Amino acid sequence: MTETNTLAATAYFERVGAHRFRPTVHAGGAWNDDEQHFSPLAGLIVHEIQRAGDNRRALDPSRISFDILGKIGFEEFDIEVRTIRPGRTIELVEATVVIAGRSVVSARAWLLSTQDTESVAGGDPDRLPAPGSLSPWPLGELWSGGYIASLDVRPVGIPQPGRTTAWLRSPLTLVAGEPADSLASFLALVDTANGIAVRQEPTKWMFPNVDLTIHLYRQPEGPWTGLDTEVTFGRAGQGLTSTVLHDIHGPVGVAEQILTVRPQP
Repeated sequence: MTETNTLAATAYFERVGAHRFRPTVHAGGAWNDDEQHFSPLAGLIVHEIQRAGDNRRALDPSRISFDILGKIGFEEFDIEVRTIRPGRTIELVEATVVIAGRSVVSARAWLLSTQDTESVAGGDPDRLPAPGSLSPWPLGELWSGGYIASLDVRPVGIPQPGRTTAWLRSPLTLVAGEPADSLASFLALVDTANGIAVRQEPTKWMFPNVDLTIHLYRQPEGPWTGLDTEVTFGRAGQGLTSTVLHDIHGPVGVAEQILTVRPQP
């Protein structure tokens, strides 16, 4: 095995150009074998946003919204990043994932400067039990795909339909041979929320999300991502996955995913 192949075996993506990437087998989707799972791609988008711009490292991503515009094929893709609203203390950045000339994901991130607000901090939900004391959950028995197979999942209590709390981590890096910071690696696991608290069997019902919106009031630290998740199905084909996000120090923010709910063909 070559050095390149060895690195790819430990990562979700390979960089094959300045802004071009190739998914590895670990990025495989849960709904279809010929698609990428969105979760690691979301982390990669944040990784690319952080790499673009000299001022970017001085600001904290505080809201990141992703719109999934179509099928994310299991093939090479480009990520284009541009600044919508530049600033020293507040910045709005846009990123687009392009496959074969077609935009498949659009993302926007608000980045805010840091201030000392320790004296007025408060309102956090309760912390979760530490992941080290919990037993693994073979999520691959419920979902297929290389991404799900790559995860170490530790549920807090017994998973219930529509209500599950769990810790997740991955031994893989985002990009082969390339370090990513804690935020990108943390967010690379958040989209999994829609798969840990399923209300109906995925073999009978489809409920993919068409977006993911994350709000952070504290920058998370790895290596664990905690998901305290509730799933609601409405009566007219829509659903909502709502998650309180945690790192090992406590809650850091929330995530929402809107779902399209329909029976499997």
